[in-house]
Amino acid sequence: MSSNDLENKNDVRQSVAERLMTLLKTRGEMQASDAGHLLGTTGEAARQQFVKLAKDGLVEAKSISQGVGRPAQYWQLTARGHAHFPDAHADLTVQLLQLIRTSLGESALDQLITSRESQTLANYRQAMTGANSLEERLQRLTAIRTREGYMADWTLQEDGSYLFVENHCPICAAATTCQGFCRAERDVFRDVLEANVERTEHILQGARRCAYVIR
Repeated sequence: MSSNDLENKNDVRQSVAERLMTLLKTRGEMQASDAGHLLGTTGEAARQQFVKLAKDGLVEAKSISQGVGRPAQYWQLTARGHAHFPDAHADLTVQLLQLIRTSLGESALDQLITSRESQTLANYRQAMTGANSLEERLQRLTAIRTREGYMADWTLQEDGSYLFVENHCPICAAATTCQGFCRAERDVFRDVLEANVERTEHILQGARRCAYVIR
């Protein structure tokens, strides 16, 4: 997994805090000891940073019982923490979508989504030129979506299927306003990967990420 080098590289404290938030965003809830190990520091140092982030309302701790002994403490992003990651032009996008819906009607909004889907599909198809296997197409799609801000990744599962995940949705506000964007993206994935794509986790339904099983 790649962790983003965040803006103020001269401020070590900020860098560690941002990297911890990125870990929670991409890997989900975790203990401070595990976070410290991944960052090459101690669990106590990570815990102290989590405590500071919690004071800012960006993360929160929850206790999980693991049998005998004290419950284990796991850290996770709050809603404010998730909002810390960019949602591209969220307010303006929502306003424009609402204006289209109220002024021109639902059919005009559907046409907008269809046009965006067609343009995205054409761009992705071009990027797949020369990719002869599903795995190579998946690698290229992951790179494209990561550049677009989706923090994408994929893994090969034991049953031979692939799990494609997007840990962030930079158009979440737009997708919340009009879920046709999500439908269109799934259809694009099916086309460019030339495979069956099933969504198993969905940010808009409260999941931490969007996840797709690909066969």
